[in-house]
Amino acid sequence: MARSRLGLLLMIFGMAISLSPASAQEPQFRVGVSSIGEVKYKPGFAHFDYVDPNAPKGGDLQLSQTGTFDSFNPILGKGSAPAGVAPSPTIQNSLVFETLMKSSLDEALTSYGLLAEGVSFPDDVSSATFRLRAEAKWADGSPVTVEDVIFSFDKSKELNPLASNYYGHVTKAEKTGPRDVTFTFDEKGNKELPNILGQLVVVPKAWWEGKAADGTQRDISKTTLEPVMGSGPYKIASFSAGSKVTYERRDDYWGRDINVNVGQNNFRTISVTFFGDRAVEFEALRGGNIDFWQENQASRWATGYDFPAVKDGRLKREQLPNGLRGVGIMQAMVPNMRRDMFKDERVREALNYAFDFEELNRTVFFGAYQRCDSFFYGTELASSGLPQGRELEILNGMKDQVPSEIFTKPYANPIGGDPQKSRDNLRKAVALLKEAGYDIKGSRMVNTKTGQPLSFEILLNSAALERAAVPYANNLRKIGIDARVRTVDASQYVSRMRSFDFDMTWYVWAQTLNPGNEQVDYWGSKSVNQQGSHNYAGIADPAVDALVKMIIFAPNREEQVAPVKAMDRVLLERHYVVPLYYARTQNFAYSDKLARPAELPEYAIGFPDIWWSKDAK
Repeated sequence: MARSRLGLLLMIFGMAISLSPASAQEPQFRVGVSSIGEVKYKPGFAHFDYVDPNAPKGGDLQLSQTGTFDSFNPILGKGSAPAGVAPSPTIQNSLVFETLMKSSLDEALTSYGLLAEGVSFPDDVSSATFRLRAEAKWADGSPVTVEDVIFSFDKSKELNPLASNYYGHVTKAEKTGPRDVTFTFDEKGNKELPNILGQLVVVPKAWWEGKAADGTQRDISKTTLEPVMGSGPYKIASFSAGSKVTYERRDDYWGRDINVNVGQNNFRTISVTFFGDRAVEFEALRGGNIDFWQENQASRWATGYDFPAVKDGRLKREQLPNGLRGVGIMQAMVPNMRRDMFKDERVREALNYAFDFEELNRTVFFGAYQRCDSFFYGTELASSGLPQGRELEILNGMKDQVPSEIFTKPYANPIGGDPQKSRDNLRKAVALLKEAGYDIKGSRMVNTKTGQPLSFEILLNSAALERAAVPYANNLRKIGIDARVRTVDASQYVSRMRSFDFDMTWYVWAQTLNPGNEQVDYWGSKSVNQQGSHNYAGIADPAVDALVKMIIFAPNREEQVAPVKAMDRVLLERHYVVPLYYARTQNFAYSDKLARPAELPEYAIGFPDIWWSKDAK
């Protein structure tokens, strides 16, 4: 999952620190868990090292988001919730709702208790028990209860496909103490389950089962624009449906002074304005109506900031690697194999030969990008060279189920960049299509058996993506493929993606250093026909399913990394996507009224959580 999806995935498993001496009767509760070695912070720590504990409180923050919103329901698998209610690239953590645990930003894959003061699980990992903080309260002053957690879990699993896959091996949640909730698993040894449960968004059961001010019955299975109640540091102060929402910091927030929150949640108000067009959104930044911007166009970063606010220092620019240090990226064009024309692997491979990355990088992107050659690009989990050691042993054990090329040649994307190379690549694409039963008749690539032309639509959600998609479509037309680029508004895009109503689309998968249960949602056979899943390619591959299971139940890091790399190879060699490009740094522009700690955390920039306003008193 983004952190749009990145916020959902950066949770963890592993070593633990006890809250109190263990006894035969008392389970060992841990304040923090990590997938790599010991946790950094010990019981009783005052605050995270990367925050300024004396950061001033106050000031207003103006943000933007592309698209729109039509619901404040944070767990529903339909509708669009705004940044601040649900995690998003704009605001990675919800401002209104909280989870059982909270990620540390200066440790890889590590989190500490938020609503829960600790978590315990047996050696065989057959269950996990979370103990809620006695002081945790909803905005109306009522306590956060075990019943709230159970309700949140049950409804998330019922109403959200991602949660259904994520928590697929969690059979039940039950109350096992005044503040203890225990989750039971149907398989042992899945070390990730106790920790991804720490990501569970907790909502108030009584509120959702009650009535609104107008007397109507609330229904968590439906979208709503009634300002929702949460336990988090902010509340919804005002909104204009679909266009703007403003959050106000709660002076009575229960968790203001707990260690995982010290030095955070510093702005008095945070407003998010929605734009249907990214170019118009950028003009709002130029005009001083937006305080923070993450730039996703290399050409604009190189040439588009020659305006007064930048020249006189009112708008600062920074290029930072922090947020991508622990993230593997695959950005790709994704052919939907639910369409018959994409079921043949040779057709999908031909599509890759028509994408000339080197030419785009030279002429459009100012050399800012590198091409993705792994589903875990940029991390230690990315496959490279030929398989060796344990990885080779795993692949040999399923030799009849994986592409033979895996054993004889490393995966490599076609290389273009000059007329001769581009022509050679297109010739290879034509040859592959002929093998798959296509031929050029007149100026069209047609199926020789049915006479049907090879024709499809590329679905986009932003006009900015057309800078790469249109040249790609033009290249496809050179070999007779009728490829059309269609950009739609955010709500239509979300609806079509959830129902797999597209031929080809553009998508980015962000992977943590600890892949696990979410891999089922991305490429598992179980998720192919599950609307709302992220298996956009329509992958149903027995070898991938077997490797995903090995990843999830890996007993140690070595046994996890090997099948991850093996799966990466299979996904690449099956040509399930046309890999695009990415950079290993992120570009930011922000108002000079914003301030932050001098040293940012290792794995994030911590915005807006640990930043503050210079206008604060």
